[in-house]
Amino acid sequence: MLSFRLSSRLLQGRVVGRQACALPGSVVRGFASDVPPAVTVERVGPQGRVAVVRLNRPDKLNAMTTELGDAFSHVVSTLNREEAETLGAVVVTGAGKAFSAGGDLEFLRNRHCDTASRNAPIMRTFYQRFLCVRSLPVPVIAAINGPAIGAGLCFALACDIRIAAPKVKMGLTFTALGLHPGMGATHFLPQIVGHQAASEMLLTGQVISSEEAVARGLVARTAEDPLAAAVESAASMASAGPVAVRTTVRSLRMRQDVGLDQALQREADAQAQCYASADYSEGVEAVAEKRKPVFSQFEHYRE
Repeated sequence: MLSFRLSSRLLQGRVVGRQACALPGSVVRGFASDVPPAVTVERVGPQGRVAVVRLNRPDKLNAMTTELGDAFSHVVSTLNREEAETLGAVVVTGAGKAFSAGGDLEFLRNRHCDTASRNAPIMRTFYQRFLCVRSLPVPVIAAINGPAIGAGLCFALACDIRIAAPKVKMGLTFTALGLHPGMGATHFLPQIVGHQAASEMLLTGQVISSEEAVARGLVARTAEDPLAAAVESAASMASAGPVAVRTTVRSLRMRQDVGLDQALQREADAQAQCYASADYSEGVEAVAEKRKPVFSQFEHYRE
């Protein structure tokens, strides 16, 4: 059963089990069938100007699947196409115990069985399913309620601001899997925490706490209830001048997006190369078997 209660007075709604319940001041799009939607949207705050978008596969720790990505990109498209005139800010979070545990094991295994020439465009398309969050014209805050690992943390990096629960674990663990980082990790992380700190995180695949993430500038702050804190901040942004807020968001992202397309293509190509390697296969199987991988593909580059 999925349930939540937010302490913020700005968020006056709840979802329990498979039934969506709305209290005054909120608009909830809940469960329409026996199969819960992969992504849910709730309009909260004054005049419902804040959209809370929730990754809703808690049984899979909100792993980044094609299904989840398609559902998320559909939600973003709907917000952009049909609701932009009433939207002031967006909060993204995860249902259950995790923000997102990263890549889906079946998807990762399938990449090793595919060709490099196919995997590169497949990954570019996969990235965009989640990076479309940057097409929203309003501020986006990631409320990191639980572990954010691999592609899950990449998704949070693509948001404008991050607020995390205390003692949450987060990391870009790609190299520990035998894989080049993807989904903009090599682009966004150095901009956010600096080249040296980003290099250490990316090359070691280390996992850090939310407190360490705050110290490095990866997360704005921690909060016992990160969703309520994010909604409060989002509501403050939504109450400011809409044109001023949107143009400021555009200016900040334009600066950050310089070189992003090239970085994504480089990441997709490098990941496609890694997918074909013996080390990558070992890394994925080690995860499946819950053991430490044994990498052995050390190469020379002499003719």
